[in-house]
Amino acid sequence: MPLTDQRVAGLSTQMLALLIGIIGGVAAYSVGLPLPWMLGPMIGNTIAAMGHLPVRAPARLRPVVIPVIGVLLGSGVTAEVFGLLQSWILTLLLLPVFLACASAASFTVYRRLGGYDTVTAFYAAMPGGINEMLMLGAEAGGDERRIALAHAARILVVIVFVALFFGLVLGVTSGSPSASNWVQLDALTWADYAILGVCAVAGTWLGNRIGLPAAPVFGPMILSGAAHIIGWVTVAPPTLLIIIAQITIGTIIGTRFAGSSVAEVGRDLALAAMASLAMLVVAVVFAVIIAWPNGIPTSQAFLAYSPGGLTEMSLLALALDQDVTYVSVMHIFRITLVIAIAPVVFAKWRKD
Repeated sequence: MPLTDQRVAGLSTQMLALLIGIIGGVAAYSVGLPLPWMLGPMIGNTIAAMGHLPVRAPARLRPVVIPVIGVLLGSGVTAEVFGLLQSWILTLLLLPVFLACASAASFTVYRRLGGYDTVTAFYAAMPGGINEMLMLGAEAGGDERRIALAHAARILVVIVFVALFFGLVLGVTSGSPSASNWVQLDALTWADYAILGVCAVAGTWLGNRIGLPAAPVFGPMILSGAAHIIGWVTVAPPTLLIIIAQITIGTIIGTRFAGSSVAEVGRDLALAAMASLAMLVVAVVFAVIIAWPNGIPTSQAFLAYSPGGLTEMSLLALALDQDVTYVSVMHIFRITLVIAIAPVVFAKWRKD
């Protein structure tokens, strides 16, 4: 097949995935699911991938849409946040303990029930960034495919479980912006667009340059937060752009299962469900411990410790009307700790 034909075929599979994502988002919105524009595309494309439909992740769009989410998260940062830092100390101090307990519970599932080898089970169980854990696990000699599927399944299971829990148990019936807080495209001036655009581009570049964890999210979030605190801009990115970004992210997560057999995906999802449930139980325990002395809502502390992706859990916090900055910061620290400590712990453990 000529290269041009390959590109056309690749684009068609990506367009199909995005179309399924849009349909899934509309369906999820129609039934009132929390975070419908990400949850719908995730579920729709996971089903499509397991049904062997020719779907492919629009991976080139990810570097474009992720900074948009970072800018959105930064728009919620206020000067009052700095006065709350003291109340976050207990959460940060207990974070390493939580990670140890949650990772041990997840490792037991993958090693004992799943029969994974030690290296693969260890890096599949670590609640860090999917790309970082995949690289570290591959370097250590683990099964890359199993590690990738484990983390993709973990993120999928955690988001679905948390969203449905908040929606069905706590009564949050919509994660979509209402008419009152919908930001129209013309609500921003050209200066607003320019400032937020600089925050997205420069934040990503600076974040990568200085080695920030989750740089495409964290870098734009920092610059956007600074711009909003200073008062250079007072509005969030247009809601339509946020919806497009969520559909893209949900589509990418769902299509990660493309090329895998139904049996393989089903097994990984079952293991991920058990491992994720174990980690979520640990998260609930730690959330209760943290919430009471600090006066933080248990639901907010739970989101801060839920082992999903930074972008996805931050969006959930936004959709569920929780403190986005608090949740985002905790997930940034979580990812940083796991990336920094996991190789050291693994090396020492194997040596002993």
